[in-house]
Amino acid sequence: MELTIENLSHRYGDMTVLQDISLRVPAGQILCLVGPSGCGKSTLLRMVGGLEYPELGRVLQHGAPPSDCLNPLTFVFQDFALLPWRSVAGNISLVLEDHGIRGSKAKAIIDDVLARTKLSDFRDALPRQLSGGMKQRVAIARALAVNPAVMLLDEPLSALDAQTRELLMEDLVGLWQRQSFTAIYVTHNLAEAVRLGHKVAVLSRRPGQIREVIDITTPLTDRAAGDPELEALQAHLWSLMREEALAADQELVDG
Repeated sequence: MELTIENLSHRYGDMTVLQDISLRVPAGQILCLVGPSGCGKSTLLRMVGGLEYPELGRVLQHGAPPSDCLNPLTFVFQDFALLPWRSVAGNISLVLEDHGIRGSKAKAIIDDVLARTKLSDFRDALPRQLSGGMKQRVAIARALAVNPAVMLLDEPLSALDAQTRELLMEDLVGLWQRQSFTAIYVTHNLAEAVRLGHKVAVLSRRPGQIREVIDITTPLTDRAAGDPELEALQAHLWSLMREEALAADQELVDG
């Protein structure tokens, strides 16, 4: 499924948070959103997902979702959002129960997503028994269980250490390689953006506007940490953001 964001603007009271945002996310591609703190990245993601509605503009979906898609748009959040009293399999089962899927059909779906996220040996574990990286794998497995047309990821790796982030970036690329999906991925981490994005959109300081959209032509499966081309792209992104990021940080401190 393809997404088009057309002339989207939004205010909270007298404060304009997003202004005239237009973006296109082709089917099967990942768009990474970066920008200074408070520029409206997560607000934009919530509007794409229908959790909030823009004051002006619209979000369009083009194309039919997969035939077995249960939720066309599915979120993955930073804080995992797992139920502590449910096992790994039970947390994934929850989204299927909402659609009346139980028994052998549910088990087949759960077995599949556990295998795809390398969690088959942990299906009966409780969240408190898992590392942060494994908890996020469960959240990703839960999202995959509904076979979404679009995944909306809000800083999913920001709470993890550097080694775990690296492993999960590899896992996300592997999942995309196995079955390409459309995604919008919000991150503060420019290394994540150039590793995972087919496109990277840079938002300005509030009110968030599109400063630049960069296309990355290197295939996802050919990217690796330390790649000179990716490091050059990362440096370019930082050059676009540095002064505004410093100003935004000072504004938050002063506030």
